[in-house]
Amino acid sequence: MKSNHIETKVLHAGIEPDPSTGAIMTPIFQTSTYVQEAPGKHKGYEYARTQNPTRDVLQKNLAELEGMKYGLCFSTGMGAVDTCIKLLNPGDEVVATNDLYGGSYRIFTTVFARMGIKFTFVDMSDLAAVQSAINSNTKIVWVETPTNPLLRIIDIEAISSLAHKVNAMCVVDNTFASPYLQNPVNQGADIVMHSATKYINGHSDVVMGVLCTSSDEIHEKLAFLQNTCGATPGPQDCFLVLRGIKTLHVRMQRHCENGREVANYLKNHSAVEDVYWPGFESHPNHAVAKKQMLDFGGMISFTLKNDSLDDAMKFLSSTKLFSLAESLGGVESLIGHPASMTHGAIPREERIKNGLKDSLIRLSVGIEHIDDLLADLEEAFISIG
Repeated sequence: MKSNHIETKVLHAGIEPDPSTGAIMTPIFQTSTYVQEAPGKHKGYEYARTQNPTRDVLQKNLAELEGMKYGLCFSTGMGAVDTCIKLLNPGDEVVATNDLYGGSYRIFTTVFARMGIKFTFVDMSDLAAVQSAINSNTKIVWVETPTNPLLRIIDIEAISSLAHKVNAMCVVDNTFASPYLQNPVNQGADIVMHSATKYINGHSDVVMGVLCTSSDEIHEKLAFLQNTCGATPGPQDCFLVLRGIKTLHVRMQRHCENGREVANYLKNHSAVEDVYWPGFESHPNHAVAKKQMLDFGGMISFTLKNDSLDDAMKFLSSTKLFSLAESLGGVESLIGHPASMTHGAIPREERIKNGLKDSLIRLSVGIEHIDDLLADLEEAFISIG
């Protein structure tokens, strides 16, 4: 039975009971190679870097969750980014959002830029700026929405339209939203990227990357790079992500519920200056978020009213349920300092120019009881007076 409801897709899309045993959970095919009846005569599997049955099921499941034809998994989110940019040649250009994950900025500017690929970073909420940056050499327009860490929302449909006018691909990093909140293919995206480490897996025990597309041509090129370059995940990790996906919808609902409560608490707190969360009607991109997202997510950033880096550091070390750690999207709440952690690779002058203050604090709101989360934040505020 085919379903259009994500609550059903997370459990059944691309997944069948194991034909040899009837196991309802996809088995972990922990093997490096496959026996062939004769040279070239096999059962569809030759070598585990190229194909693995556990990975195949996950890839089909992810493709259906994104409403796309193909899914490809990689050993890390950066492995997925790396593979995507390897579609390009020296002299090609990428236009990317100026508020993006530090790891993406780092690989763009320190690895691929020296190989002859040009990167231009623009505020993608300014369509005129995007249009002026795009030219005949542009091959990829790289969108991250919601952005990390300032929670800006980019109009995927508008950016896709601009990209397609010069035959460029629109690539959307959908990590912060997950397939539950947003399907960029519906707004014209050609490739959707995820760090599956985050909401897709949701349990802080796997690192993995994903690329999805509906283009036969793009998939063929990506699959060639996946196999040739070899940044593929093992079957154990694929099994764990398949397990995590089964609760994606219920986890995301709680992340959104708790996120809304935390955002409103921060907005009304006397010690807080700015709160970055797209669910506020006052958010400059709220209308776009409402148009292309199901809900507004559990990622929130904020600054203190005194803009004190010392107080921010003390706050970061004072929470108990909000654990100070890299990453996001797990069931447990996390707190982080983008300037020194996730975005440390971006030069300070670039961070400041893009609005990322040194004192900015980022929350990944988990699924704990909301009263406990609010109490934890209140104790941290008390600690800084």
